[in-house]
Amino acid sequence: MKVLITGGAGFIGSYLAERLLKQGDEVYVLDDLSTGDLDNVRHLEDNPNFHMKVGTVLDPETLKPLIDWCDIIYHLAAAVGVNYVINNPLQSLTTNIRGTELILEMANKDKKRVLLASTSEVAGKKNGKALFSEDDDRLLGPTTVTRWIYSTSKAVDEMLGLAYWREKKLPVVIVRFFNVIGPRQSAEYGMVVPRFVKQALLGHPITVYNDGEQRRCFTDIDDAIDGLLALMAHDDTPGEIFNLGGNSETNEIAIKTLAEKVKTLTESDSPIEFVPYDKAFAKGSYEDLNYRVPDLTKITRVVGYEPSLSLDQTLRRIIEYYES
Repeated sequence: MKVLITGGAGFIGSYLAERLLKQGDEVYVLDDLSTGDLDNVRHLEDNPNFHMKVGTVLDPETLKPLIDWCDIIYHLAAAVGVNYVINNPLQSLTTNIRGTELILEMANKDKKRVLLASTSEVAGKKNGKALFSEDDDRLLGPTTVTRWIYSTSKAVDEMLGLAYWREKKLPVVIVRFFNVIGPRQSAEYGMVVPRFVKQALLGHPITVYNDGEQRRCFTDIDDAIDGLLALMAHDDTPGEIFNLGGNSETNEIAIKTLAEKVKTLTESDSPIEFVPYDKAFAKGSYEDLNYRVPDLTKITRVVGYEPSLSLDQTLRRIIEYYES
């Protein structure tokens, strides 16, 4: 297969490129390097089936020859990370919405299959501790809070993808990622696990926002790539939305407990400090989600997805990466 990965120099995209090359595919990566990093794909440069272009999904002249060339598209390019979105609200909206619109419009010409990356943040707030399913009602905060730009823009992406499927039969598969983590993930844009690990290894305070009672379910990057490939290959996935996450029994954790676990695994003397939201972020820019854990019933039923790696296993891999 000839595969185009937008955002392919990012954390998830680089692992996807690596896996596709191993199975014999030819891969073209497009990335504007706003949150991606050439170091993520440096080890792939000697592979004759790997191609890299620095450019943006907002440029039709860059996109068209790549989409004409490829057989399938993994559209991962997006503004990602809480810090990046809060600091770049307009660019985040434009990249996420207009970029997806261009991808779908051009892919539709020859009905190229598209995997569209979305996010667990689309689901918004949730009271209680029920798992998020793909069809749950959504509850978001006010438009005056910058944090909700990411959730809103990715929800528009999902609606665009579903509209292209329903009206034009473009085979679009939509995937909602739930906190994918692993080696090579950057702490620079607000990702909590690499931030905790770096702080612990450097002996800096491990900073937990608010009271740390927020609960998340983390997904190992290898499990996530297994899920992506299975969804893209299956005949019954176009026109559907799928949660892609970790096992809630082994990978769900409160953020303050995560900080304690990282401190223990790194054998760090770092203190754990609790930072109020209004001290960590500009006023009016941030609200948090207290509970974000996926219901994996649908993806398990359709493609047999079963995440296998525990949070402890993944944390040890990340710690070894940063130690090196």
